[in-house]
Amino acid sequence: MTPSGNTAALWPLVLYAGAVLLLVSVTLLLSYVLGQRHRERYTDRPYESGVEPTGSARLRFDVKFYMVAMFFVIFDIEAVFVFSWAIVLRRLGWQGYAAIAVFIGLLSIILAYLWRIGGLDWGPARGKSDAV
Repeated sequence: MTPSGNTAALWPLVLYAGAVLLLVSVTLLLSYVLGQRHRERYTDRPYESGVEPTGSARLRFDVKFYMVAMFFVIFDIEAVFVFSWAIVLRRLGWQGYAAIAVFIGLLSIILAYLWRIGGLDWGPARGKSDAV
């Protein structure tokens, strides 16, 4: 392929990028020029569905919320890997099947470990008494 062939194939992309930049610029300019400018007493106050804000927005959450969020992200990303593997399953052959079997096996071991140490427990500890 000649260099002019590559350039000819890129002009629609350059045209599209230019149109997007022009549209964004015009939208921002119009909102600045036509937008309202007023500084009233309640303009900068937050409005949450008609409920007056009370207290601080900085609340402390139990660490379990963060742990469950991290576990969700880890196991959700696993779904992306399995889905992408399923798309190219025929091209990968048995090597790909072995690789995904090892991957899912490791994830199962990790899930069993989390379950065993109580990383997935939300309620009070079972079988443990607070009495001395």
